[in-house]
Amino acid sequence: MPARISDPEQAKVSIFSRVFKQDVTKMAAGNTREPLINGGNSKESYSLRAAILPFLFPALGGLLYGYDIGATSGATICLESPTLSGTTWYNLSSLQIGLVVSGSLYGALLGSTLAFAIADFLGRRRELILSAILYLIGALLTALTPNFLLMVLGRFVYGAGIGLAMHAAPMYIAETSPSQIRGTLISLKEFFIVIGMLFGFISSTVYVDLVSGWRYMYASSAPVSLIMGIGMWWLPPSPRWLLLCTMEGKGNISVTREVVISCLCRLRGCANYDAASMQVDSILQELSNVDTETQATFWEIFQGKCLKALIIGVGLLFFQQVTGQPSVLYYAATILQSAGFSAASDATRVSILLGTLKLATTGIAVVVVDKLGRRPLLIGGVSGIAISLFLLSSYYIVFTQLPVIAVIALLLYVGCYQLSFGPIGWLMISEIFPLRLRGRGLSIAVLVNFASNALVTFAFSPLQVVVGTGILFAGFGVISLISLVFIIFFIPETKGLTLEEIETKVL
Repeated sequence: MPARISDPEQAKVSIFSRVFKQDVTKMAAGNTREPLINGGNSKESYSLRAAILPFLFPALGGLLYGYDIGATSGATICLESPTLSGTTWYNLSSLQIGLVVSGSLYGALLGSTLAFAIADFLGRRRELILSAILYLIGALLTALTPNFLLMVLGRFVYGAGIGLAMHAAPMYIAETSPSQIRGTLISLKEFFIVIGMLFGFISSTVYVDLVSGWRYMYASSAPVSLIMGIGMWWLPPSPRWLLLCTMEGKGNISVTREVVISCLCRLRGCANYDAASMQVDSILQELSNVDTETQATFWEIFQGKCLKALIIGVGLLFFQQVTGQPSVLYYAATILQSAGFSAASDATRVSILLGTLKLATTGIAVVVVDKLGRRPLLIGGVSGIAISLFLLSSYYIVFTQLPVIAVIALLLYVGCYQLSFGPIGWLMISEIFPLRLRGRGLSIAVLVNFASNALVTFAFSPLQVVVGTGILFAGFGVISLISLVFIIFFIPETKGLTLEEIETKVL
């Protein structure tokens, strides 16, 4: 399968050009081909029914990620209980509990690093199959473990599956989806993450009062992992990845071309051979303009088009975490309790309440992302995030007797996050990287995401002691304003464009 690959720069354009708008006339110099963007001619024919399964099975990787977040909150409560743990090693230290909670995060960091090395070799489909296998092994090892060490190992293995899934799923969906609904489908993956969280919270509520209930919580994800693996085995590989392999000399172009056309017809649910053939030719023509016969060096990822894509993708996923998302959710139960909500006495009910709000607002983003575009949702949502963080800060510093301000700020933050950073961050990284370096570039972005999550999670408590909760939330608000400036000046609009059009005209 494909070796390491690169995307040399075609036109020397400053990375600080406003929103990375490309000088099309310079790009077209010496190139007589027709532009890929041509009004409505770039639209693809497809059957909505046929587009469901190529989205659904990869999206289960996101659902399993969300489920782990939701289930672990209840599992730790059960695991520490002398009467409900069902173990002789229930008396866990804070460090041991931290390993249970964060084990999957460490594993995800490992999986993201692993993806950099193997993604282009395995391809999107087989990477997702490997992810499903790791999910299954991790879930069963955690649920059936006889001791603490094997439980932590299971959490690491499950987390490695998360790292691979969150890397490969956006790529597979982006490379197999019709351009008209690509944004909707990739945003739906975030929707599945939230659904997974809700299922995890519900699972916690159902099993938390049972002896060894934590085993049932973790074991419940095993059947979904199996379905994901079987589904990915049944689906065809990414047509774009197959063509890239062939252009690198890994197969016969004529044979591969026919296979890719067959895959496209299957993915689109229509037997329009001519339309599929034209799309294949456009991808091949784009690949023919770059050096596909030599392997890329590591540093070529930080050059030309991929450098611009890296700034966009890494910047979005970095700001997605350092604007305080883990910390705000950490304070959710406390804020609702201070406002007198009876449901706040039960942490799992609070989680379900917030999960429902996240689901509703993510659903709105899914519906409008391919109509309004990526930039309006990001700009509007991040503006709301900044306002909500400053409101939270004012509650802890000035308006301590008005908890309604904190509740409004909390709900505003959750809603705006799910309209912007939540779905759009993952959407942008799946479509912005050039094909030849998409696997490796996206792995760096995902690694930064999980690393930033870990940084915010571990730095929050020490910073809270040093500067206070109010000042800390104000700091997050300032970072949100910086991220808003970054979005305005650096994030392009990709609505309605094919992946080849994005590579040609946006980067």
